[in-house]
Amino acid sequence: METKRLSQRAMVFVLAGGRGSRLKELTDRRVKPAVYFGGKARIIDFALSNALNSGIRRMAIATQYKAHSLIRHMQRGWSFFRAERNEYLDILPASQRTGNENWYLGTADAVTQNIDIVDSYGMDYVIILAGDHIYKMDYEIMLRQHVESGADVTVGCLTVPRMEATAFGVMATDKSGQITSFLEKPADPPATPEDPDQALASMGIYVFKWSFLRDLLLKDAEDPNSSHDFGGDLIPEIVKNGKAVAHRFTDSCVRAEGAPAYWKDVGTVDAFWESNIDLTDFTPELDLWDKQWPIWTYSESVPPAKFIHDERDRRGMAISSMVSGGCIISGTEVRNSVLFTNVHTNSYAVLDHAVVMPNVVVNRSARLRQVVIDSGVTIPEGLVVGEDPAEDNKWFRVTERGTTLITQDMLNKRAAGK
Repeated sequence: METKRLSQRAMVFVLAGGRGSRLKELTDRRVKPAVYFGGKARIIDFALSNALNSGIRRMAIATQYKAHSLIRHMQRGWSFFRAERNEYLDILPASQRTGNENWYLGTADAVTQNIDIVDSYGMDYVIILAGDHIYKMDYEIMLRQHVESGADVTVGCLTVPRMEATAFGVMATDKSGQITSFLEKPADPPATPEDPDQALASMGIYVFKWSFLRDLLLKDAEDPNSSHDFGGDLIPEIVKNGKAVAHRFTDSCVRAEGAPAYWKDVGTVDAFWESNIDLTDFTPELDLWDKQWPIWTYSESVPPAKFIHDERDRRGMAISSMVSGGCIISGTEVRNSVLFTNVHTNSYAVLDHAVVMPNVVVNRSARLRQVVIDSGVTIPEGLVVGEDPAEDNKWFRVTERGTTLITQDMLNKRAAGK
């Protein structure tokens, strides 16, 4: 009887090359999977942690757009894999290594250009992952379903309100879970078999037997009409001519008993701000404190957070907030905020529903509400943001929902009066 976990026979291939342009200036210097999240992690840490916690020790990460920040994070935070234990983490930049002059042309092409590297792993199964979503999932459960169903591909899917599914790849299934159609961003998404108001949206997670996927990729590479994309080309091809099966996220989501299945695409400034601020709730839907399923990341060596001054209007304090190591809260009121590593704030300042990335300095008497502050920013003394939208709009990016994004370039232009 086969007792070996399927995860020991699988590798993950993480697609981490997309810019994430809806995050605006947050991705001017870094790719979306490298954007900070949750006080100390990066977005890509969730996909990689899921793989590691699922028992997978072989990973490949395809990078393309402004990859330096991501590669540096991988080197610093994920360098504990040991080849002598048959563990690998390979970073695969788009390097025109196949004899042509193309960057990665699509999600499938990113794998095609690295077929020889995937071959070298000697794995039976490949899990294709997006590197830019926030969730906790046991891939072993999905692997089991894939093998037991005899599918050519198993597609991870979310149940979402039907008319919200227009931004996703959407699948129709029969009652057994076999996919009967797969449509990219349809105007009228098909409903689930059990509920006419719900639809099955693709999570961008695919499980294949490697030998099957390898042949499919080589065939797709020869098709001049293909966009070389999993959702646009390969999955519809399998739905039409093979066996594609849906895997419900609720079947493998890692969560506390009674908690909802948490999955977020933090692809807009508002969604990014909201998902971070949600972590300050009394009982957040996303449990970062679960020692059984930790989110692994680079843990910088910094001193504990410090709070100083205890005078009226000059009290270093944080209420319903997350404050990371290396922070000094000097006479500042912090409420419902997430402060990343090495944030230093000064007297009489107020941070209210603020997401503050690493190495930020907030000078005296600044008042900042519903903001996202990029890393390395120095907030000038007396700056007020979040109280006068018209004034904020002159210098910063303000979303339709009232979230203000602040970068150092914006502050420099404000200081120069441009």
